[in-house]
Amino acid sequence: MTKIKLCGLSRMEDIETVNAIKPDFIGFVFAERSKRRVSPLKATELKSKLDPDIKAVGVFLNDDLDMVAAMLNLGIVDLVQLHGAEDEDYLQKLRKITDKPIIKAFIIRSPEDVERAESSTADYILLDGGKGEGKSFDWSLIKDIKRPYFLAGGLNPDNASEAVKTLKPFAVDVSTGIETDGKKDSEKMTAFAAAVRKED
Repeated sequence: MTKIKLCGLSRMEDIETVNAIKPDFIGFVFAERSKRRVSPLKATELKSKLDPDIKAVGVFLNDDLDMVAAMLNLGIVDLVQLHGAEDEDYLQKLRKITDKPIIKAFIIRSPEDVERAESSTADYILLDGGKGEGKSFDWSLIKDIKRPYFLAGGLNPDNASEAVKTLKPFAVDVSTGIETDGKKDSEKMTAFAAAVRKED
C-alpha cells in the first residue's frame, strides 16, 4: 500500500485536517527561503496536536548538522528530509548524533541522477522535479529503479492515482498540489489521499 506524505503544513487547521485523513507522514519545512517555512516553536506547537500515529518529517536545506539533530532528538520531528546539496559525509556525521531515519531528496533530470539516488546511504530516497515548486519530471527515468522511494514533484489529486498505478512508489509526497492561493486546502488534501488509496 503506497504511503502518503502531505508536506508544508503550517497552521493548526492543517493539523486538524490531517488528523482526519490520517496520512502516514506530514512535513514541516524549516528551509530559510521557503514560503512554507515554520519556526521550531511553531512546529512544536503543531506537532503537539498531531495524531501520534502520523510521523512528522522535518525538511531542511543545507542546514547546520547540530540544529537538524536537535530537532530530531527533541522529538519536534520524527524523520529528517534533506533537500539540499548534503553529501554522504553529511549523512555519516548526522548518523553519529541522531539515530532517527533520514530521507535524502534528489532532483531527477537524467539517468545519472537516478544512479546517485539509488546509491545513497539514506534510509529513504525522495525523487523530485525541483525544490518544492511542484514541478514533475520524466517518470520513464525511474521505471527500472530497484529501491523503494518517495515520489514527489507535480503531484495533485488529479494525477495521484495514475502515479501510484504506473510506478508503485513506496510513498507519494505532495505540497503545492494540495494548496489554493498558497495555503493548504482541506478538500484537495482529502481528495489527494482518496485518489492514492483508490489504487491500493
